[in-house]
Amino acid sequence: MTTSDMIRALCEKQNISLAELSRRIGQTPQNFNKKLKRGTVSFDEMVEIAEAVGVGYEQAFVLPDGEKISLY
Repeated sequence: MTTSDMIRALCEKQNISLAELSRRIGQTPQNFNKKLKRGTVSFDEMVEIAEAVGVGYEQAFVLPDGEKISLY
């Protein structure tokens, strides 16, 4: 699953459009769609997206013992 697929699935589950999501994170729908097509959504933008729709977001290394090392 690509980052774009993840964001589209999130919007579907949260019943919001991509245009609404882009407005919530302070971007134009056109600019946001370009980022989705290029696959250039940053980690910080993923965190913003999660906050905008009220969900969590993780990006981490998971060690064999279950410990996580993350940026956020």
